[in-house]
Amino acid sequence: MIINAADIDDNETIQVDICIVGTGPAGLTLASELSNLPLKVCLLESGDSLFKEETQSLYAGEVDSPHYPHDELLIGRCRQLGGSSNFWEIQVDEAEASQGILHVRHVIPDEIDFQKREEIPYSGWPFQRQDLMPYYERAHNICQIGPLDYSPHFWETSERKELDFGDDRAESRIFQFGLRSIFFNNYTKALSQVSNVDIYTNAHVVELLTNTDGKVIEKVKVAITADKGFWVSAKTVVLATGGMENARLLLLSRSVSPSGIGNEHDLVGRFFMDHPGTRFGIFKPSSKAVFDSLGLYDLHKVRGTALMAKFGFSEQVLREEKLNNFCVSLMPKVKGLETQAVVYFRRFTQSIRKGALSGETLAYLKKSLPNFADVVNYTWSRLQNQEQPFYGPSRGGWFDLPDRDTRFFAFELGAQTEQTPNPDNRVMLGDKRDFLGNPCTKLRWSWNQSDLASIRRSQEIFRDVIAKSGLGEFQPQFELDMGGTPFVVSTHHHIGTTRMHVDPAQGVVDANCQVHGVANLFIAGSSIFPTGLGYANPTLTIVALATRLADHLKQGHGQEISM
Repeated sequence: MIINAADIDDNETIQVDICIVGTGPAGLTLASELSNLPLKVCLLESGDSLFKEETQSLYAGEVDSPHYPHDELLIGRCRQLGGSSNFWEIQVDEAEASQGILHVRHVIPDEIDFQKREEIPYSGWPFQRQDLMPYYERAHNICQIGPLDYSPHFWETSERKELDFGDDRAESRIFQFGLRSIFFNNYTKALSQVSNVDIYTNAHVVELLTNTDGKVIEKVKVAITADKGFWVSAKTVVLATGGMENARLLLLSRSVSPSGIGNEHDLVGRFFMDHPGTRFGIFKPSSKAVFDSLGLYDLHKVRGTALMAKFGFSEQVLREEKLNNFCVSLMPKVKGLETQAVVYFRRFTQSIRKGALSGETLAYLKKSLPNFADVVNYTWSRLQNQEQPFYGPSRGGWFDLPDRDTRFFAFELGAQTEQTPNPDNRVMLGDKRDFLGNPCTKLRWSWNQSDLASIRRSQEIFRDVIAKSGLGEFQPQFELDMGGTPFVVSTHHHIGTTRMHVDPAQGVVDANCQVHGVANLFIAGSSIFPTGLGYANPTLTIVALATRLADHLKQGHGQEISM
């Protein structure tokens, strides 16, 4: 049943076996796995079935970073039934997108992403990828995607085959794409009809209250307005509110300790990670034949499964070169639009407008002159107001265009990169307060120098691979940026603020997702990831770990497990 929290009497206490805070993919998966059991389960959702600006404003806060997007706190997550699945918007093709059929990207991480690596501080998981494979199989069924096979060969067709680099340093792997609506639509509707599950909307969880020694959660405090609310008393409490809000709720829960719950070692909120999206460089195919061999790298469907291939490096190269893991996607560039020469000329004009006539400014102009015709074409297309569709990792269909080899002149490569765990990148409580009177989130984020060095070295290796392959020409982004700090686009993958570790001095939760030292408090979602899992989008792993946690909770409540 779905219940509007506004209908609950002020100061009422609701008794349940398991209380799940949050209805994103983690919370919905967990509740689905616990449905139809002799257990009373409630889900608490701050939002409603429809998006509300006022509710979303509870995510407002401050980003302390010269590089990370300052609007990420509001646009990167969603307070609504179904959580951030409401914001996913990948278009496999225009026909489906016009009907509101949008997707999310799924992939299992590489084996190396779970392993301890000396060159990556704080790396290593309490278990390995093979231990999660049964749960990834279940996650595939929950996310309603294809077989658990991410090798390009399995998905090749006569027209779309894996690119042969002639060099075992570079390789290709597959992303699969699932419907976003199964979470905020299918699973919420299914759970609303289950007798042992209640979903409370407009229920803003603001604090967890423990017993006097802080070892048991006794009540969950739920605000309806600033001066009205109710309580939930549960044998087990699970936070599933996302990579930032899980940490914020622990920090807000200060009835016993001023540092919050689970924060004895000052770890709550630390090790925040994303998968920074950066420009990787420009790839110009050497011939039409090469262009026509790139169909596997566009969004398309094979045997009913939406998928797309990407470039990356072998595990051997990552280890030998001590590189962070990453993946690269193709974004075709229309002739006359933003080429290398245009980028330089735009930087020249921007510097002039700022009154900065320096050697660096003149260098921008000099670098644009050999291909100044691109600048003219770019300017003319803008004067003509020619709108060109953007194709890339979030929109497919370019390979099916009849004039693809004449319409496009090159590919911009976009990278989704692994970020090294850094305790100084963190979620904190800020000075501003939300309309319920609670401190807002303050996020601190910066690049590690080792991450920047890894990105640059990866571009250098890829240039060498392309040069030796005969496939074309690749110009690294660090040359286009003239050594500047990479521009960052957040992929909205908020990771690591309540990290998992068997040692309480190094992690907030243990290998079973239980908060160290608190008997009945668990956390679900990507905040428990000790590392970013390479470049892998977190949703599939979030769902896999939620099924694993569900099994653990069933055992704790005396229920049998069926795999």
